Amino acid sequence: MVHPEMKKTDILEKYPRLMENVLLILHDFQNNNPRNYLSEKDLVSIAKYLNAPYSSIFGVASYYTMFSLTPRGKHIIRICRSPVCHMAGLSDIFTELQNILKINIGETTPDGLFTLETTECLGQCDKAPAMAVNEAFHGSLNAKNIEAILLKYKKKRSAARR
Repeated sequence: MVHPEMKKTDILEKYPRLMENVLLILHDFQNNNPRNYLSEKDLVSIAKYLNAPYSSIFGVASYYTMFSLTPRGKHIIRICRSPVCHMAGLSDIFTELQNILKINIGETTPDGLFTLETTECLGQCDKAPAMAVNEAFHGSLNAKNIEAILLKYKKKRSAARR
């Protein structure tokens, strides 16, 4: 969840200057960025704060798929690629999302609203095929409910603009 009022220094000061806090700090920085990513400036700040080499912070941020070093959309759609989801019709879900959003995996819609990604497993096998939008899970996906799910997020944006 994005908290634009929270300054980067406020985030850093929440944590002791220990390398064991690097994942928590990275998450907080990314979650407080409206474009859902970690900038080079963020990584430099974190490295200085933790008195760690930049390469160490960059290595952690680039290793974990939960972090992005490039700007993403307001809503991150993660599609589960597990074998169970594949058997339940995952390829149709990919096709439907790509048709609706007009983007491919790893891309962001031109309006900056959605980024489409994949993940190995969401742990929603009983509701396969499944996806997550930000932290919300959606299962038993089909063409009709995908469109309805995306429409909810588009409406949230429209309501926020008023």
